[in-house]
Amino acid sequence: MPKTTVKTAAAAKKTTKRSQARRTTAKTDAAKKRKADQYNDPKHNYLHYWDGRQYEHLAEEIAIGKLLRGKRFGQAVDVGGGYGRLSILLENYADHVTLAEPSRQQLDIAADFLKGHAEIDRKLMQADDLQFENGSVDLVTMIRVMHHLPDPSAEFKEISRILSPDGYAIIEVANYAHVRNRVRHLMRRERMPVKPVDIRSAANKRADEIPFVNHNPSTVVRQLEHAGLRVEATLSVSNLRSVRLKQIMPRELMLGAERVLQRPLASIYFGPSIFFLVRKSRAA
Repeated sequence: MPKTTVKTAAAAKKTTKRSQARRTTAKTDAAKKRKADQYNDPKHNYLHYWDGRQYEHLAEEIAIGKLLRGKRFGQAVDVGGGYGRLSILLENYADHVTLAEPSRQQLDIAADFLKGHAEIDRKLMQADDLQFENGSVDLVTMIRVMHHLPDPSAEFKEISRILSPDGYAIIEVANYAHVRNRVRHLMRRERMPVKPVDIRSAANKRADEIPFVNHNPSTVVRQLEHAGLRVEATLSVSNLRSVRLKQIMPRELMLGAERVLQRPLASIYFGPSIFFLVRKSRAA
């Protein structure tokens, strides 16, 4: 066989291999971006989840108010905001609010919940594939989403991409390193896990079930930094979360204590929920 033919055949083989590699990469990327549409299941009516959780809801509103006090934004996006529970609050801080939610069912519930708030857009969108231009969003919130993300790297990268140079993001973390867990690990002489901890029961650890993890906040800070986001403020939230306490303690008293405790307890990651206020790093 002539040398030219051999070279042509070799080049064709290399091209085929590259094409196969690209297809494999595309499939891998598609797998990584598996739609977070589990909340389309009728048994996951997120509106009903909040029955009896008014303290937790108001504690989160208090935290957002603390972090955004005195600030005003043009465009805000509530990533994974479900039926718009906190989107209404964001209207106090932004001229335009978009609820970016991956579940069609939750957006349908939002259509009713957000009646009277026609200016809040509702968009079907994945947190790792946000359909906004680079640097076009002034405020991003991602609350009660991290516990479904064993690896939030793609989501953090997207937030960093769409965030404007002067913008802010509020990231809520389901905190495995809260004080009760730290006491448990200390008594067992175990180190606090650095990686996310799957807190589902064995019966629920099926492939089709929603991931449910708690994170070590120190690890999350490093992940944010890797995505080009720096933490500017931290709050410890829902510090008095307890079924028993809610039964015996008036809600207003609990919320009064919550207002006082959120900042002082942040440095030790005391509560079950940690709120980070982040901005783009200057190098990003």
